[in-house]
Amino acid sequence: MNAGELQLFGLSLFAGMSTLIGYLIVIYIGRKQSPAFIALSMGFTAGVMLYLSFVELLGEAFEGTTDRYGHVTGAWYVVIAFFIGMGITAIIDKLVPAYENPHEFDLGVSPKVAKKSGLYRVGILATLAIAIHNFPEGIATVFGGAHDVGLGFTIAIAIAIHNIPEGIAISAPIYKATGSKKKAFYYTFVAGIAEPIGAIIGYYLLRDVLDDAMFGLMLAVIAGIMVFISFDQILPATEKYGRHHLTTYSIIAGMGVMALTILMLH
Repeated sequence: MNAGELQLFGLSLFAGMSTLIGYLIVIYIGRKQSPAFIALSMGFTAGVMLYLSFVELLGEAFEGTTDRYGHVTGAWYVVIAFFIGMGITAIIDKLVPAYENPHEFDLGVSPKVAKKSGLYRVGILATLAIAIHNFPEGIATVFGGAHDVGLGFTIAIAIAIHNIPEGIAISAPIYKATGSKKKAFYYTFVAGIAEPIGAIIGYYLLRDVLDDAMFGLMLAVIAGIMVFISFDQILPATEKYGRHHLTTYSIIAGMGVMALTILMLH
């Protein structure tokens, strides 16, 4: 493994381990989180992911596929791949019942109520579902960096921000149900480490067959996954806290930060 490959895997490790920031928020802030804070953080996450998907990922996808397949045919392939990404995410979410959805969590539940409501099982299922989500995200990060270091860094930043609330979604029910910091840490770590594992496996399996066109299609799929997560899970969750305007402002702020990040890296 050379220095360049170590750098690529380091990006995916950074993105995956950001789930532990969510763990720290649950352990050391817990119920002190205000509705405004949650709305702002979730809206910011959605803004980052939406801007990255529509501006950077789809832009790179169109460029890679149209060079090989032509403008019209390449554009069709990208659009199809984009909706395939959303379809994959919709199917995964459909397989997880609503009351066990890893993005549905409540930091204000007492340990007694948590045990009665089966939040421990919710945490286990959240770990599994998020690990599955993180696996292809690791592949996208490492190949983004292989294609363009700046692009890989941008993807890693966006995924890292997105993984923070995912870390909360795992550690909150586990900690509320068991009162164990170690168990909450363990399951959050397992979900996060799936990202660099996906990067390593994907890189060595696909690096010889993934050309610019195939990479473009992969980016389109990842864009679809991020857009679906933003609209189906993150944004509706912010509405629960009754902070509509704060959410809007934080979305714009997330887009602005992502735009500046992309401009500084190119």
